[in-house]
Amino acid sequence: MVTRKSRREIDLMRRAGAIVGEVLDLVGTELRPGVTTAELDRLAEAHIRAAGAIPSFLDYPGINPRRPFPGSICVSIDDEIVHGIPGSRTLRAGQIVSIDAGAIVEGWHGDAARTFYVGEPPEEVAQLIDTTRAAMLAGIAAARPGNYISDISCAVEDVARPHGYGIIRQFVGHGIGTEMHEEPQVPNYRTGRKGLRLEPGICLAIEPMFTLGSHETRILPDDWTVVTKDGSLAAHWEHSIAVTENGPVILTVA
Repeated sequence: MVTRKSRREIDLMRRAGAIVGEVLDLVGTELRPGVTTAELDRLAEAHIRAAGAIPSFLDYPGINPRRPFPGSICVSIDDEIVHGIPGSRTLRAGQIVSIDAGAIVEGWHGDAARTFYVGEPPEEVAQLIDTTRAAMLAGIAAARPGNYISDISCAVEDVARPHGYGIIRQFVGHGIGTEMHEEPQVPNYRTGRKGLRLEPGICLAIEPMFTLGSHETRILPDDWTVVTKDGSLAAHWEHSIAVTENGPVILTVA
């Protein structure tokens, strides 16, 4: 069921989103060779809790009920698309690193992701990262009252197609509110269906995931980390937004 959020509820999501934006800014400044993904996770969790919020991801249930997510952020490296588990891995120069973070304020969620590069990216990789972000922004711009979910999907796909990128299909954007993942789903590609008609008060997480190869994926034995099936590099960008009478408003900015 899709629910429209009140102004007060959107304000709480904006507070949660601001904390998420701060976490992504903070973690981005610490991405350098020699840092472990666990160190990034501890930094993020400390900031979330110091701000009076709760990490959305920590202990989030997955496909295996015995293996909830063990971190406060997802750290996905190179061919890892989403849900990379923070741990003992040490960052190296020349890696793509996607950080996904979530926070809860008074029961309301914020969720966002960015893709970084450790060092100076080669042109092909820089273009992948920049294009994925541009597709997210195009999708956000299409989230206007009277439009449909399909308008967001088409806007995202239209940015990716000229570059020949793989558009991940197994994982998509989503509604957000008192749950991190709510209806409706927000695909990053054309499905042939209009989907939900957008109205003020609808809140969505728009998150394109592109690869330099195929769109096919597989899940590692940890039951969480999603990687490209062909080993190609991947990028992931996400913002939580609210549809308002005046158009979309990004909630996950510091």
